[in-house]
Amino acid sequence: MGFIVDALTEWLKELLVGGIISNLSGMFDSVNQKVGEIAGQVGTTPQAWNSGIYNMIHNLSETVILPIAGVILAFVMTLELIQLITEKNNLHDIDTWMFFKWIFKTACAILIVTNTWTIVMGIFDAAQGIVNNAAGVIIADTSIDISTVIADLETQLMAMDLGPLFGLWFQSLFVGLTMWALTICIFIIVYGRMIEIYLVTSVAPIPMATMVNKEWGNMGQNYLRSLFALGFQAFLIIVCVAIYAVLVQNIAVSGDISTAIWTCMGYTVLLCFTLFKTGSLAKSIFNAH
Repeated sequence: MGFIVDALTEWLKELLVGGIISNLSGMFDSVNQKVGEIAGQVGTTPQAWNSGIYNMIHNLSETVILPIAGVILAFVMTLELIQLITEKNNLHDIDTWMFFKWIFKTACAILIVTNTWTIVMGIFDAAQGIVNNAAGVIIADTSIDISTVIADLETQLMAMDLGPLFGLWFQSLFVGLTMWALTICIFIIVYGRMIEIYLVTSVAPIPMATMVNKEWGNMGQNYLRSLFALGFQAFLIIVCVAIYAVLVQNIAVSGDISTAIWTCMGYTVLLCFTLFKTGSLAKSIFNAH
């Protein structure tokens, strides 16, 4: 009878140890994979991310928003001319150079508005280059190879009793489920960010039409700050995931498996929180309101 109990115990231990190692191995593989996926998603320009949406937004901007921007530009430049004339002693001291100044500013404003889409996409192209370079470094530095420690891990697990093994299996399964929560978090942030980019770029000609005026120029300046914040938010996302990937490397070499699993859980929750904060952090860096 004791032989049967021992055999059953050994079988359960092997089953639990295999499940724990499988959960941990899958968890590490998911981290490596998600780092690569995030780099590919957030390092993509609006045109490459979804060409259909990009073309629709581009057409809306050119056909609907650009004429409105033209009207606003005419109003702003007329106001600019009035200000240039009236600021000189109520028309008693008028220099001809101010008209050349106004013509030059008007030409610059028209040039900016007619090339708004090129300027906007240029900002995201620059941000994409930085993110792609950072992603290459991050993926190379944070790769986790669980196969190098499976032998020691299996020996350590086989020396444990059934009770602790059941607990470790449940903990590893629970942490694995949090990885799915992390995946959902990343999905919301990445797709939400891209949708926000499309919405912001769709009205680009309007704030850009106010760039050369003193009183109205803050609108265009704040708009450009918002674009830079959206572009470099991707870099902050990459850095967050990179920090997480580096931190969870300790789980593969930690002597206390249970502590390592809960530490990984804490890192995952922290990562989800910081990912959601990257948008407001990027805006505060560029003072975009």
